[in-house]
Amino acid sequence: MRYGIAVFPPKRIQDEANSYRKRYDPHYALIPPHITVKEPFEAEDSQIDNEIIPELKRIAKHSKPFKFNINKVSSFSPATNTIYLKVNPSEEIVSLNEKLHEGVLPDNKEYSFVPHITIAQKLSDEEFSDVYGRLQMLKFDLEEKIDRFQLLYQLENGTWSVYETFRFGE
Repeated sequence: MRYGIAVFPPKRIQDEANSYRKRYDPHYALIPPHITVKEPFEAEDSQIDNEIIPELKRIAKHSKPFKFNINKVSSFSPATNTIYLKVNPSEEIVSLNEKLHEGVLPDNKEYSFVPHITIAQKLSDEEFSDVYGRLQMLKFDLEEKIDRFQLLYQLENGTWSVYETFRFGE
């Protein structure tokens, strides 16, 4: 089965992201706004129960809640026409990402870690230029606290569901 690990921001930030995702993200219905802290990976049920969940509990126990903030939009252009809310890469979120690629967890890092919340993707070049140009002019001042992360699994229809939540310090 396919799994991933993400942080779901508080409702206020999800509402802000969804105000754009409804129009510009074809994956809007598949998963709520999130920060991917570990890219999707394949694992057997026995691995999840016997190795991965105990490791995620250990990581969560040794992690402290932290604040993150978003001040602007950015994009992965020219690689893809993806636009996102840029999460300022704090030491804590970078450290969390690194811990999720060590030990028994698959080291499946394909790209450098760029903490973000996708708000638009799979846009045509023309649409990307228009939408990104408009969004770049906006100022964001969003700050919230993260105190947990979620192990997700992907269903056959492409939607993602929470398998288990791990609270920091527990």
